[in-house]
Amino acid sequence: MPVNRLWLVRHGESEGNVAASRAEREGAAVIALDTRDADVALSPVGEEQARALRAWVRSTGSSIDEYWVSPYRRARQTLALALGGVATASHPVVDERLRDRELGILDLLTTRGVLELHPQEAARRRHLGKFFHRPPGGESWADVALRLRSFLAEHLDRPVDTALLVAHDAVIMLVMYILLPMDEAELLAFAAAHTVRNASVTELVRTDDGWRLVTFSDVAHLENEGADVTVHSGEADAPHR
Repeated sequence: MPVNRLWLVRHGESEGNVAASRAEREGAAVIALDTRDADVALSPVGEEQARALRAWVRSTGSSIDEYWVSPYRRARQTLALALGGVATASHPVVDERLRDRELGILDLLTTRGVLELHPQEAARRRHLGKFFHRPPGGESWADVALRLRSFLAEHLDRPVDTALLVAHDAVIMLVMYILLPMDEAELLAFAAAHTVRNASVTELVRTDDGWRLVTFSDVAHLENEGADVTVHSGEADAPHR
């Protein structure tokens, strides 16, 4: 039996989220963060959110057959704290294809920083659009979708019924783009109107007519556990660690 129910979880608030939001708020050009993207940890709020996610995991009982997670520290921390003492049938699958989008020369730049330091690149992005623009040394959304197609082709037909994926907002948006499916315009319109909140749960189910979105970016478990709900949008090309 292939995977018929897939839960997508964004990592809890990270130190990068906090630094990026502060830099944007203060009008800085560069985000003050000296940690490489793969090593960015959860903030104290993010740790609280991940522990609150544990209540949701326990509410599913033993219905999660497999766990898939980005290799980035903030995602692995989120899954580890969410599982806590919950017994799992298998070890989580850590796969580099689930990593966050790489921004190349735009890494650690705010919206202002991109405009000031790389105005030609900002103009190129406006011309190509968010989906196909690839910063030098980085990835476009189309690039991320390509590696996600590879991962999903390998894992969605495995003999398990349910799976939980813990990753990043761009990854969650692009998994939806692939499975629902959406075209470029539909994805960009959806992303402009919706944000994947930290430690939120998005649910997809497979039907006879294809995949269907059941819930998007649900944070009821955070509210029930008294954890902060945080919104750090990844819409701009500033890092959304």
